[in-house]
Amino acid sequence: MKRLAATLLAAAAFLACGPRNLAAAPEPTTEEQKTMYALGLALSENLKTLRLTEDELNLVISGLSDGVLKRTAKVDLRAYAPKLNDLAQARVQLAIDDEKARSAAYLGASAGNAALTKTASGMFYQIVEPGAGAAPTAADTVKVHYTGTLVDGKVFDTSRDGAGEPVTFGVGQVIPCWSEGLLQMKVGGKAKLVCPAELAYGERGAPPDILPGATLLFDVELLAIEPKTPAPAPATPPTSTP
Repeated sequence: MKRLAATLLAAAAFLACGPRNLAAAPEPTTEEQKTMYALGLALSENLKTLRLTEDELNLVISGLSDGVLKRTAKVDLRAYAPKLNDLAQARVQLAIDDEKARSAAYLGASAGNAALTKTASGMFYQIVEPGAGAAPTAADTVKVHYTGTLVDGKVFDTSRDGAGEPVTFGVGQVIPCWSEGLLQMKVGGKAKLVCPAELAYGERGAPPDILPGATLLFDVELLAIEPKTPAPAPATPPTSTP
């Protein structure tokens, strides 16, 4: 709640000068305008879970404008401040419930998908390209490309953005679904992983993009198994000259 309040206060200076009709907002053309627009996108990250409609967002902008420009407030903030917490909790819970319902439906459909293999842990995987290299062990460090999406298709993380550099990590240092899925692969191979929440981020999630209880989907390409660093040789004790 403190984070939400801080976000709203930070947004005030930006939104107070904005148009009330969101559909009529000007297209940013100059670098300064694009920077201001990017600020709005950044601030929106902390408001996404409230799932505001356009009409609701216009009311938020109205309150911000009146407060920043010192106009007469239409409601008593002291009386309504406690309701902000109730609003945030209710909207976040609604989003969580919807995500869990979508996740459960996706897992149910996955169980009937002959292309997917279900493991004892409850994850599903599909080897899209088998690969011809070695298979990693739980003690190995691997290099991969990947894209992670929610069940609604939204990409929440990928190694292919920007410069598209692959990532390197220990097989045992990632979420359980990844650790298990990588053991089914060989270097040069590609796989699809369907990760139930209990094998990913569980009931804590990774807000704002990954809500509690979310099933996650990953397209993984295993590029290499990194060479093991040899252990340093033991020090040779000094010898004395007789």
